[in-house]
Amino acid sequence: MISPNEKRWIWWFAFLVLGITSIPYLLGYVLQGEDWRFTGFVFGVEDGNSYIAKMLWGSTGAWLFRTPYTAFPQNGFFAFIPYMILGKLTTPPSQHEQLVALFQIFRWAGGMAMIWASYQFLALFFDEIRLRRLGVVLVITGGGLGWLSIFGLQDLWSKGLPLEFYSPETFGFLSIYGLPHLSLGRALLIWGLIAYLKGGEAKKVGRIQLVLPGILWFILGLMQPLTVVTGWAVLVVHLGLMATHGLYRYYQRDVFDWKKWRIHVKIAITMIILSSPLVIYTMFSFTFDPFLREWSNQNLILSPPPGDYLLAFAVILPFVITGLRKVLKEIKPRTLMILGWVIIFPLLAYAPYNLQRRLPDGIWVALVTLGLFGLSIIKSTIWRLASYTWLIWSILSVIILLIGSIFTISKVQSPIFRPTAEVEAFLFLRVQAPENAVVIASYENANPLPAWVPVRTLIGHGPESMRLAQIQPLVEDFIAYRLEPSRQKELLELFDAKYILLGPQEISGGFYKDVDTEIYKLLYQKDGYLILEVQE
Repeated sequence: MISPNEKRWIWWFAFLVLGITSIPYLLGYVLQGEDWRFTGFVFGVEDGNSYIAKMLWGSTGAWLFRTPYTAFPQNGFFAFIPYMILGKLTTPPSQHEQLVALFQIFRWAGGMAMIWASYQFLALFFDEIRLRRLGVVLVITGGGLGWLSIFGLQDLWSKGLPLEFYSPETFGFLSIYGLPHLSLGRALLIWGLIAYLKGGEAKKVGRIQLVLPGILWFILGLMQPLTVVTGWAVLVVHLGLMATHGLYRYYQRDVFDWKKWRIHVKIAITMIILSSPLVIYTMFSFTFDPFLREWSNQNLILSPPPGDYLLAFAVILPFVITGLRKVLKEIKPRTLMILGWVIIFPLLAYAPYNLQRRLPDGIWVALVTLGLFGLSIIKSTIWRLASYTWLIWSILSVIILLIGSIFTISKVQSPIFRPTAEVEAFLFLRVQAPENAVVIASYENANPLPAWVPVRTLIGHGPESMRLAQIQPLVEDFIAYRLEPSRQKELLELFDAKYILLGPQEISGGFYKDVDTEIYKLLYQKDGYLILEVQE
């Protein structure tokens, strides 16, 4: 049970975390002025613009997602539904500001859900309030030794960047900081596991207890279908460990409650069936849809070497090892889930899959839970104080990340901010260009453009821009006017491009000076930005 006092503490903690993480965003709006406009994002700006673009696409009435960062034909894909739905709540004028505001509301809702679900999960295993509170603080703000990187030790990590600073799947903070679909997805994953464990321990499973976990994971599929697969893996390993323990008890001539195991199996099968439609649909689509298959092939999110994970988990590992010994001495169905989750981590992290780093989603929750078991056996006040002091190092990476964000945003420069002149050019194009029109622009301009205007670009987003490696040089040659008029026409006809957006850098390269007026018509020229329309 979670007492009313605990609930008040949880909500105060949630407001504190989300309030602190809102400071850099608020600072961005404070610092924007006549010359610069804040994009609404303080890290991962390229992806952030793509989320706003998805919301803007949803505002046009679309339900099937089509990325605006390519001009290749698309059949449409049922994905990014939360963003598409939120977009439908907005309308011009000032639509970009509405979209960013709704994104922040979504971020707060997802963060609240993740914090509450994490506390509920820890409450399944620990009666002591101090352990529950410490656990949720570590789950949400904890990390590893990433803070060492600021002392010139970047070479400890394979890419010079600690996991805490780029992997929302491994830890929890980045999701709360700016990836709301992942934080809400983590909450739904945990709620499903809670319902599964509680239902498996009941004497009789009612209809609600049977279907609720599966419904939660079906909704999870709307956030992140791959996390559903992670949940399935945890269930399968848990059932396997329970069966193994039952057989061991049988050969020891001991009693094992096989009825509970069968109840767990029944709930697990129901969960998998109810949560499978979106997973199957996604797998089928990425297998047989040519466009999505090519997108998948170039979307690589690979796990770092094991050494990076060891550095990421170094602070909690001593307690995990101690907790492991305690769990093995007092084996229970609940603790077998935590054990199985940790055991399966290497298999998930290094599965032969192009999104392998995504698979061990939530592993930090399992490690913290296991670590708290190790901490719970410490009775000495001195050793307990020493343990708390050691664990404080876990949150230093988050503090550094926040401070770094504030310093970065204080510089008021691209890509976190966009020139006001550029945004005005975007808004002009919003009035002139029909929805879904193809615009040729440099990568730097093409990434934010679909966040303001529901048009398509040839490039602008690493994973979503098809054949980026081949097309980007072609676009650069086009903008730099290194293509003959005949080649320009070929490119325009190939992608049915209707508009050209040029900024100060492109104009200084000489494009407009030599432009063929038989091909292009000048629509807009202001503050160093040009918009050309392709003549029919």
